[in-house]
Amino acid sequence: AIIGEAGTDVSAIVTGGGKAVQSKEATTEPQTKNGQKTSATHNSQPTNNNSAGRIFISPLAKKIAQEKGIDISTISGTGENGRIVKSDVENYQPKTVATTPTAQPATQVAMNFMAGETTETQNSQMRTIIAKRLSESKFSAPHYYLMVEIAMDKAMEARKEMNSIPDTKISFNDMVIKAAAMALRKHPQVNSSWAGDKIIHHGNINIGVAVAVPDGLVVPVLKNADFMSYTDISANVKDMASRAKTKALKANEMEGSTFSISNLGMFGIETFTSIINQPNSAILSVGAIVEKPVVKDGQIVVGNTMKISMACDHRVIDGATGAQFLQTFKTYLEQPLTMLLG
Repeated sequence: AIIGEAGTDVSAIVTGGGKAVQSKEATTEPQTKNGQKTSATHNSQPTNNNSAGRIFISPLAKKIAQEKGIDISTISGTGENGRIVKSDVENYQPKTVATTPTAQPATQVAMNFMAGETTETQNSQMRTIIAKRLSESKFSAPHYYLMVEIAMDKAMEARKEMNSIPDTKISFNDMVIKAAAMALRKHPQVNSSWAGDKIIHHGNINIGVAVAVPDGLVVPVLKNADFMSYTDISANVKDMASRAKTKALKANEMEGSTFSISNLGMFGIETFTSIINQPNSAILSVGAIVEKPVVKDGQIVVGNTMKISMACDHRVIDGATGAQFLQTFKTYLEQPLTMLLG
């Protein structure tokens, strides 16, 4: 019988016929140069190293080490020939190794520097008024939207011709304002306001033009726009837009609009809808002019189109009325000469 701790490897003893196998180092007595014997010096501390680099460990101890995630090369064995046994693993205490801080990955450093700070900005008086009026408009007026796509090829040709005249610089926005003013003259119901128990039909056509400013949005008004020429519209829009950005507009220059236009085409926006600027009953939203394939006379050709949407207050403007207005507006832009005959 072989007596030992559970899990001990006894294969060497079995193959040796039951006799303990001693290492050659243990039986050979070292000699001095003159042939005299000297006492062998033995290491009093347990060791787990050998010349072949093999680590002796019992199967049970190896299993426990794996479960605990312990590197067996760091364990000192107390068993026979420095063999690692169960108690060595259970009593193992890892050595504390001083480490130096490692540099953060570049991505982590970048994330640290990119983190923003949450701040608060007190609402300006303008922002407060805008929020109040747009909320009242959106929740009190029943909005609906009409959309149409307009061929702009002839308008582009007409603008090119007009701008060939010295000291003349007409924009597409100027042409949109002109076409809207003339269409309102033919469809006065769109140039009206809801007043509770009555509808007010305005005699003047005063078009508000939305202008973005640092604090929000202002709407300077072109009074009697239907009587203005292209050059009058262009000069007035440029003047008021410039003064709006420097807060030099007078209060009466932002009052009395009967219809409004918002143009985001210069920002590349192709289509959008706006909230009605009360007491108006409609607002026109103007998108960008886009070059695209279109069908003309049964053939696919390159054309330039612009999408328009109009938000209407259903209390004042019925769907058919709004549609008729847009048909007239579309005709004016697709056939610019008709505006000269209106």
